[in-house]
Amino acid sequence: MLRESVSLAAHAGCSQRPRTAGPSNPVNQQTIAEIVSEISSQLKGRFLGRIFQLTPLTLAIDFGLRDAGYLLISVEPAAPRVYLIERSSRQMEKQSIAPLHFVQALRSSLGGGRLLSVTKDAFDRIVRLSFSVENELGEVTSPALVAQITGRSANLFLLDQAGHITHALRSPKGAGQQIGEHYQPPSQDHSSNVPGRLEAWNEPENSLEKGTFSSLSAAADDYYLRRESAATFAARSKATLGKINKELTQAQKLQSNLGKDLAGHGNAEQHKRCGDLLLANIANAVRDGNKVILKDYYSDGAPEIEMEVDENASLQDEAARYFARYTKAKRATEEINARRTQLHETITRLEKRKAELERIIAAGDETALDLFAGGGKPQPASKTKRKPAEKIPGVRRYRSSDGYEVLVGRAAHTNDQLTFRVARPHDLWLHSADYPGSHVVVRNHTRSEIPHRTIIEAAQLAAKFSQAGDDSKVTVHYTQRKFLSKPKGAAPGLVRMSSFKTINVEPKEGIERIETEQ
Repeated sequence: MLRESVSLAAHAGCSQRPRTAGPSNPVNQQTIAEIVSEISSQLKGRFLGRIFQLTPLTLAIDFGLRDAGYLLISVEPAAPRVYLIERSSRQMEKQSIAPLHFVQALRSSLGGGRLLSVTKDAFDRIVRLSFSVENELGEVTSPALVAQITGRSANLFLLDQAGHITHALRSPKGAGQQIGEHYQPPSQDHSSNVPGRLEAWNEPENSLEKGTFSSLSAAADDYYLRRESAATFAARSKATLGKINKELTQAQKLQSNLGKDLAGHGNAEQHKRCGDLLLANIANAVRDGNKVILKDYYSDGAPEIEMEVDENASLQDEAARYFARYTKAKRATEEINARRTQLHETITRLEKRKAELERIIAAGDETALDLFAGGGKPQPASKTKRKPAEKIPGVRRYRSSDGYEVLVGRAAHTNDQLTFRVARPHDLWLHSADYPGSHVVVRNHTRSEIPHRTIIEAAQLAAKFSQAGDDSKVTVHYTQRKFLSKPKGAAPGLVRMSSFKTINVEPKEGIERIETEQ
């Protein structure tokens, strides 16, 4: 049978991937049969290993092939498929999601099983994988995995050796598709709309060609990767365009509302003119209820005009009301006009971005879309790296069992420096109660409560590096640095504590030393 190469083969060596993937599905019955033949020649006799859940409806199974080969089975209704893929185990692990119950069932039923055969039903898009599995008692069973790659009814079934369905990846529908039933392919009666029946599948005239690829599976993998890339590009384009349209609509609506607000405040100068006329006509104004007749001294010939006023208010009060409206309208006009100017700039910018995005979508330029959406921008610098610990001559450094840094002074002058220059208010300070000795500081950068184990370990150091270091038990005072002060004129190393606690410990240097003395 002569077969024409589909468009993807012609693009196999091109770096620019088209936005469309040619026919809706070039993988027809004959192509599936040839891919199954490839799979059989590669996998027959091999043992099932790791199973990766790539999506809720897509699995990759390791049969120990060389060159990092995996069997991919997908029952995504829009693109059901079975073929071999080449990926690294790291790629598989990175792409994987938490396994669903079906995958756990596969591992339990087929784990370590030997693949006996891979076949395709003669007139159906049904691929069957038969296994031989030996249990712990030495009993051999013959379960099967059935990939039903039939569009909307696509599914993956685990069958027992009698052909009964034990598990299904998707919720099964139709006769012969339910858990516990003997498996039957979905009906091909296209005249029925009964759920679960196989919908009509338009077999393409052209079938997938191997072209320059190493195998038909590789060609299929490239086709579906490009198809997925096209779908991803379309989804991202739609989302990005939708976001811009939303922002543009909001800006335009706000611009319209500001225009209505501006009109609602009226003409500021007109309010001022009315106030001036009321004051200018106080002596000769003629009032009649809520109307007043005034001379318009600001118009040629000073014609008489009529204004509405509050009949219970004086003309001075009415004038004050107009002046207040004038002030409010003037301020609102300035603010609204400033906002409208900003909005005009925003709308212009959004319209330009929309036009740019539409050009990117028309060109199908993934790189330009990444840059447009911000994906191609340099990543912001990470937080400033923590500075290395400062070198303090004469100070020993330790790390407690809980990971806290513990500093131990040596001489009187380094004790003062450690306590009053290095230690921070929330750091813990320790010193032997009745004997001269080292000041000890536990760093507390997070200001959280220091674990009791760290307090004991620091107290043991304070006891060890004191004149009572050889005693069996030593009393140690401890407090936060903020409760210490230095008496005026006091000798080096002498401090005053306004609040403290006490603990009895065995003198001991029992934690990790992380730096030698300087």
